[in-house]
Amino acid sequence: MNPVWQDFLRAAGAHIDNGQVAHFGNRQQEIAATQNSNILTDLSHFSVIQFAGEDGESFLQGQLSCDVRQALLNHAQYGSYCTPKGRMLATFLLWRSADGFQMQLPAALREAVQKRLSMYVLRSRVKVSDASAATVRIGIAGPGAAAAVAGMGGAAPEEDYAVAQVGPANVIRLPGKRFELVLPPEDAPGVWQALSRHCMPAGSGCWEWLDIQAGIPTITTGTQEQFVPQMANLELIGGVSFTKGCYPGQEIVARSQYLGKVKRRMYLAHIQSETAPQPGDALFGQGPAEQSAGTIVNAQPSPQGGYDALAVILSTSLESGAVVWKAPDGPVLQLQSLPYSVE
Repeated sequence: MNPVWQDFLRAAGAHIDNGQVAHFGNRQQEIAATQNSNILTDLSHFSVIQFAGEDGESFLQGQLSCDVRQALLNHAQYGSYCTPKGRMLATFLLWRSADGFQMQLPAALREAVQKRLSMYVLRSRVKVSDASAATVRIGIAGPGAAAAVAGMGGAAPEEDYAVAQVGPANVIRLPGKRFELVLPPEDAPGVWQALSRHCMPAGSGCWEWLDIQAGIPTITTGTQEQFVPQMANLELIGGVSFTKGCYPGQEIVARSQYLGKVKRRMYLAHIQSETAPQPGDALFGQGPAEQSAGTIVNAQPSPQGGYDALAVILSTSLESGAVVWKAPDGPVLQLQSLPYSVE
């Protein structure tokens, strides 16, 4: 997190833990507001890797699951970085700027992913660097989010993943009536103060809950190398191209797509529990073997109590009965509707 920005957030009431905003003094009120009101969040729990240079596009095209050519100055996209076995090491949001390509991913993964990608630069004319402190990223969400963004001095992007310059910010529209603002650090305090007149400041977990509701998976240290992209529905949100050519794991990802139905899919579920589910936690199906049925991808407190989660679940376990969390006698997952179809 940019140190000057961190000082500003603390003065604004933020409680910061391990480089991310936990809350602004009333966690439960912030969680409740996230469902139907306007919220404002700092996104420093994500880091940014920059790819600068004339070979940036061709280099990334040979490394990532998405079609990098579709990441334009006016369009962002999700994608994944996989092992040669097709298992995801990271999911990310990718956009293009005047300085090159910007890859936003969880801060805890940034160093290892950057180091791994740098190993494959070889003779490519591309510079890979940590650009996390070069900008401030702010999230705004809710029924009045578009109007609040427009109040900065221009029209908010109307379509998901569209990018537009509004005032000092590069604004990316995301699923679920949300916007990400990418700002020069010197402009961020003024923009935050202006937006906070219309929105409740909230911790990073509230933004993550909105990602969960939108069906946007985030790979973390607890789930690296566990899923091929289709298990986490990445092709359904534009994160996989099946026509772009080779990248690490491409053959296995293509085989999963064309040689039969994917046996595990990601679902939205509610878990009634006082204990927080963690990424990587096991799920179990009913039956004599009490077999493994899947894995928690992400989870955050629900405004209704308990937790909402994205979970990759074995289809046969869903067909045979209830799926439970963490232990064969644990809480039952109550499936909810995603904003897109997984069938």
